[in-house]
Amino acid sequence: MTYLWSVFTKPWSELPGDALGRLVSGLGFAGAEVPVRDTAFVTPALAQVRLPGFVAQLREHGVATISVASGLDEAIFAGCASAGVPLIRIMAEVGPDGYAASVRRVRGRLEAAVPLAERYGVQVGVQPHHGRYVPSALGVLQLLDGLPPEHFRVVWDAAHDALAGDDPALTLELVADRLAIVNLKNAVFVPTEPDRDAVGGAWTTWFVPGAEGLANWSAAFEQLRRLGYTGPICLSGQYSDPGVAVADRLKVDLADARAAAARGSAV
Repeated sequence: MTYLWSVFTKPWSELPGDALGRLVSGLGFAGAEVPVRDTAFVTPALAQVRLPGFVAQLREHGVATISVASGLDEAIFAGCASAGVPLIRIMAEVGPDGYAASVRRVRGRLEAAVPLAERYGVQVGVQPHHGRYVPSALGVLQLLDGLPPEHFRVVWDAAHDALAGDDPALTLELVADRLAIVNLKNAVFVPTEPDRDAVGGAWTTWFVPGAEGLANWSAAFEQLRRLGYTGPICLSGQYSDPGVAVADRLKVDLADARAAAARGSAV
């Protein structure tokens, strides 16, 4: 299968476009997801001004911008439309008022974004996320139920799928009709110091290289082959151990992912 091998550029979010384009292409990627956040080079307030030129500079280095990680303000839709960025990736946060109330609130925001997605021709991609977010592919599908699939998509994430205890053969099939991007990272659970009065639960997530984690990337690529998926594969570059440079780990993970994809295509 032919994929657009991409990387989430959060580790270098403060770099200008020219420097980021050189770095990303030098690592072997042809696509990038760009954070548009207050801590990034392109901030939400400046998205309409900075994003088109930023994306053009990436393109000069052979790097396509597959998405931005940002919010659903109209300025983000307008900036993406001007820059030719097809998708805004978000996550569905669960607040202190609980899961049901949070889902209703996020659903309201998504419904409010329908006319923006239609007007600007920019999609919204919702990613499951372990912890205080809607954590599973099924939960995201339920959140999106009834919203136009041409505008509201799923960003499937290997690590968060595994942390939710799911099987990529099942979840990728579930989200196939809305699948926009496949995120690759990996994680394990590691023990932590238990609370004095707690019984169990003394574990936390630890993000690791692809070959070391719970998520079975090879199984994911086998299912992607069966589904005929040919879209972006985005490596997230998230590693909990700071002892090795992110770029060095990404080179290894990209090689491993390419090898797993080739084996999946040969099945």
